[in-house]
Amino acid sequence: MANRQRKAARASGQNTNLESTLLRRSALSVAVAAALAFGSAYAQETENEEENQDQQEQQVDETIGREDRAELERIEVTGFGFSQSLASSRDLKLSSDKIVEAVVAEDIGKLPDISITESLARLPGLTAQRLNGRGQVISIRGLSPDFSTALLNGRQQVSSGDNRGVEFDQYPSELINAAVVYKTPDASLIGQGLSGTVDLRTVRPLEYGNRAMAGMLQYEQNDLEALNSDADDSGGRLSFSYVDQFNDNTLGVAFGISYLDNPSQGERYNAWGYPSVDGALVLGGAKPYVRTSELERTGVIGTLEYVPSDTFSTSVDLYYSEFKEDQLLRGIELPLFWSAAQLQPGFDVQDGLVVEGQFNDVKGVIRNDLNTRDSELFALGWNVDWQIDDLWSATFDIGYSQIDREDIILETYSGTGPAGAGPFDNLGFNVSPGAGTRFFPSINYADPNQIVLTSPQGWGGDIVPGGQVGYFNAPSIDDELTQIKFFADRPLDGAINNMEFGINLDNREKSLVADEFFLALASGGNTQQLPPTSVTSLDFLGIPGMLGYDPLAAVNSGTYDLRRNPNADVIIKSWNVEEDVNTLYAKFDVDTVWGSVPVFGNFGVQFVFTDQFSNAFAATGTGDNVTAIPISGGSDYTDVLPSLNLNFDLGNDNYIRFGLARTMARPRMDDMRASQQYGFDTGRLDSTDINNSPWSANGGNPELEPWIANQVDLSYEKYFADEIGYFAGAVFYKDLETYIYNETTVQDFSDFPTGGLTPALNQGLVSTPQNGEGGEIYGIELALSFSAAALTPALEGFGATFNASFTESKIQPDPNSPDTPLPGLSEDVANVTLFYERGGFGARVSNRYRSEFLGEVAGFGNGRTLRMVEDENVVDAQISYTFDTGTFEGMTVLLQALNLTDEEFTTVNGGDSRQVIDYQRYGRSYLLGFTYKF
Repeated sequence: MANRQRKAARASGQNTNLESTLLRRSALSVAVAAALAFGSAYAQETENEEENQDQQEQQVDETIGREDRAELERIEVTGFGFSQSLASSRDLKLSSDKIVEAVVAEDIGKLPDISITESLARLPGLTAQRLNGRGQVISIRGLSPDFSTALLNGRQQVSSGDNRGVEFDQYPSELINAAVVYKTPDASLIGQGLSGTVDLRTVRPLEYGNRAMAGMLQYEQNDLEALNSDADDSGGRLSFSYVDQFNDNTLGVAFGISYLDNPSQGERYNAWGYPSVDGALVLGGAKPYVRTSELERTGVIGTLEYVPSDTFSTSVDLYYSEFKEDQLLRGIELPLFWSAAQLQPGFDVQDGLVVEGQFNDVKGVIRNDLNTRDSELFALGWNVDWQIDDLWSATFDIGYSQIDREDIILETYSGTGPAGAGPFDNLGFNVSPGAGTRFFPSINYADPNQIVLTSPQGWGGDIVPGGQVGYFNAPSIDDELTQIKFFADRPLDGAINNMEFGINLDNREKSLVADEFFLALASGGNTQQLPPTSVTSLDFLGIPGMLGYDPLAAVNSGTYDLRRNPNADVIIKSWNVEEDVNTLYAKFDVDTVWGSVPVFGNFGVQFVFTDQFSNAFAATGTGDNVTAIPISGGSDYTDVLPSLNLNFDLGNDNYIRFGLARTMARPRMDDMRASQQYGFDTGRLDSTDINNSPWSANGGNPELEPWIANQVDLSYEKYFADEIGYFAGAVFYKDLETYIYNETTVQDFSDFPTGGLTPALNQGLVSTPQNGEGGEIYGIELALSFSAAALTPALEGFGATFNASFTESKIQPDPNSPDTPLPGLSEDVANVTLFYERGGFGARVSNRYRSEFLGEVAGFGNGRTLRMVEDENVVDAQISYTFDTGTFEGMTVLLQALNLTDEEFTTVNGGDSRQVIDYQRYGRSYLLGFTYKF
């Protein structure tokens, strides 16, 4: 943007002093200056001044161009804290030539929410899915994270997840200066998503324009306390930010570091499912447990800017994040109807569900489990901006992003004895709608004289004689992305006032390696005494207590023998996907008048050339009878993505924005893997019927092409004179040309091993992801932000923001199947925030609502499972006081309360709230902190 500002200033004959001023004034620098003058500007907004301002704005438009006018307007922002953030976000939205949403930090190190995910989730049309009580991934306009893209300072980012959806909790909010969500793209936006694109931005030291240092110290406590006695129940955050300028403001430096120690608690109930008995549904099995987690995250940013002359500038950005999380899970898995346990006569059936009864001969599996994640994210970017002459300018930008992630998913088992041996439990139960099932055991699972390390159900007996006593899963991810962009632009005369064309080269490689083991007792027996124990309460589901121990310490001490899982389903979990995505684009800016209406915007086109490839394995069999062969595949193709953005200035701060574009989202990487689990049935060697072929398979599809949509957007925006206020109403429509779903196709297996046998047919049916028919998604978005002082001076300091979106979809990827709900789509989403700020005191309360949606959760073997998640309301609140004079000048004291209503996360079966599949309660979190800027 700075390059375009310089170009516009030169084109209109402005001097370098004005140009330099514009370059160094951003929403943040404006907000800082405005905070010092809070209260005075608001009182001066008379009708005469507004008329004068309109005249000045017209003169500005005629002399320095529209984008520079937007920068000058930002100088007038007043307020502090949250209202300051709203004002800066409003200005960013106002000055854009696309339909965008934005959130801007109140000051360095101070986004208005505790995490960047929570801040994004409050924007119109966006919502978050919670994981372990915290927002992690973002859905835009009802589409799952698979359909969006994340950028850092305009550069694409890798993901710590198994696919492309960025887990935003990897980015400390204290180090993010602003986040912009592009709902409509333009041709120069590389890496754009189908649903939208999120650009996270760090502070620009020369634009900030002042020396500043800021620090934060915060303490956190959860009201559930430590559900496991050997875990922590409190933590905190530390951060420090520094911005400075040197050498006559030609050299700028920004640095920030953040450390988070975040404990969290959770009570969780998980059901296996609900089979049928005597015409009614009954619980097949359950896995209730408590979870304590500790997340440690260290983030570092660094920015160096150098502008030695009006014709040359360069900058380097560095970002590093280390993310470590340990989850200790303790509970009792209860195999019921889907086991040898017996449902006793006399059970109570209500509306087709067994709601109360008793199972005898229950053999519970006591679980002491541990999940850990250790990931390191590194991103580096270098930008060079060169004004070649009075017309031409060029920009070179290179970005590198890489992440390494290592997980441990550890299960350890104990019980009353090995499979088939007692004692057994006579377990009463009753259904608790919305919260799972309560149990009434006859066995004391906290009795150390009755519980041993063993395999109570005999699972994995084909690998470990007598059954496994646990499972060790250690997958790892490596994701690496290099992006090189070069573009040139020059101003033009006439309605089309600027042209830009460029090329972007992306190379990305992502690998997943599966490493899985059965656990056997190293002693060789089928029972062994427990390690040192503690007692964990499961009172929330009626079980008084169970014995707990440190599972990882038990593994490291040699208690277990690790026996590699050789089965085909594990071998095919490892894969590698590499893709080269090269983009040519041209964009033309428009600034003209239609009749008496000023019109500005852009149009252009991207040509996207993709070459993708995957290496993996095809495997069949179990145990010692596994056959695995290398397999690979790929494809290349071209997509053409035109776009148009037009903005109509109706006067008096009324705008209509129109967008038309063809967009795409690249497919999930686990769908693009070449992996296949195949079958070769020697009993069908002589069959020539494709439906009775000896060959069959399921797996990924390395030839898979992207989701494609044609979209149209229309928005009306009215900006109020109170500087934080605006109203926006938008409608959008996306015609999905193609959607990805599993389909059965024919494959040639001629190159697969047969053990010397010759089948009559070398073709077979295979289930893989395919590009099928699409559908449509459409919706309405409303947003309102205002200061109550605009209604009456008596309400000075009060204000509110509100937004809501209503989205519908019709997706039928398979013409022979009914419509399917889109993953991540909540038809109704609403956010409301009420706030008060005056005299240094600030308070606000926010409510975030989303209706039910199809969520992605971890299923069996930590695989991806889609389940319907119940609607939820999440209420947060905070109060603060900022000292603006005296000894503590620059200090802010802040108290926050998160999830005040203790909202649960619940998934159910068949829309019946009594048939709970997953129930999680996180409790309330309270945070007390101090920030200090000097």
